[in-house]
Amino acid sequence: MFLLRLLLKNAFRHRLRTLLTIVGLMVAVCAFGLLRTIVDAWYAGANASSSTRLIVRSATSLTVPLPLAYAERLRAVDGVTAVSWSNWFGGVYITERNFFPQFAVDGASYLPLYPEFVVDDAERTAWLRDRRGVLVGRVLAAKYGWQVGDTVPLRGTIYSGTWNFTIRGIYRGADPGVDENQMLMHWGYINEIQRQRFAGRGDSVGVFVVGIRDPNDAALVGQRIDTMFRNSLAETLTETEKAFQLGFVSMSEAILVALQAVSLIVIVIIMAVMANTMAMTARERLAEYATLKALGFPPEFVVKLLFGESLLIAAIGGVLGVLVTLPLASAFANAVGTLFPVFRVAPETIALQLLAALVVGVAAAAWPAWRSSRIDIVDGLRHVA
Repeated sequence: MFLLRLLLKNAFRHRLRTLLTIVGLMVAVCAFGLLRTIVDAWYAGANASSSTRLIVRSATSLTVPLPLAYAERLRAVDGVTAVSWSNWFGGVYITERNFFPQFAVDGASYLPLYPEFVVDDAERTAWLRDRRGVLVGRVLAAKYGWQVGDTVPLRGTIYSGTWNFTIRGIYRGADPGVDENQMLMHWGYINEIQRQRFAGRGDSVGVFVVGIRDPNDAALVGQRIDTMFRNSLAETLTETEKAFQLGFVSMSEAILVALQAVSLIVIVIIMAVMANTMAMTARERLAEYATLKALGFPPEFVVKLLFGESLLIAAIGGVLGVLVTLPLASAFANAVGTLFPVFRVAPETIALQLLAALVVGVAAAAWPAWRSSRIDIVDGLRHVA
């Protein structure tokens, strides 16, 4: 208790300097946490993917559809337990700024493959019975104030015309990492309208979602699928769901590397600032430290004072930085809308923030503490700050 009181008095002897150092550390820790959260949000889709799901798409391009007839052949592949499919719908709700993911799926086979989408039984049944019905995520529904039974008009881009859908259910994620910003509609309804409007079109899907029995056989099952459709008019490329998601992330890899670099640079800068603060503190108190040594205090006591003061300032700045990060991340998530479907400060990020503050505190005091512990008593008593 005595040492803690002494550290508090020493730390706030120059209040303005200490407060500015704490504010700088708080801003740095907050910026570090926010940048790390942005990077985590970019990888959220890949991290939430299942190891028991494969994505089968066209080997030419994701924009090239595959025949629906492939579904039966996929079910016959050894190791496959379930098959479903989906198309990107790409509709516009009121204005282009209201972007959110929309997928036309085969509901009866799609939901069993995604148990992380939790839907009430009554709402699930109502959705499956209504061809014009849609399922929407809880976050998406809250954003636009939608309720079950509301009609949502979408202006088609890929599928022309105005489409009116009725919300039959609102799903929630089984865990915080599940995307709750999606809209799921019936592929069968979209396909039927397309066939009526355009003769010869329809019965094609964007991707097949394949459930497998053993995650360890993912590569083998994928190879079997691609071999089966090799040299056909629509060759396939099969990959794990995580690899499929990382394919989109890789398009922004340079940005992610830059963000990670900036987050580290911010910590290094504040480390240099705090090291300068502790060096000034040690230089001003050389006479005091020499007096302590003359009174019989060992060099280790001087080291404890400097390290303790540095760690105290770092701890205060780090905790304040974490506390500021949480509301700031929430405000940022609201500002960017559905750009980051899952945007939350992970416990690992908070731990890294506190660890970064601890490292700054230790590194900033290392050189001043070593130098002060070796001070000569006579030279120290002669020193004038």
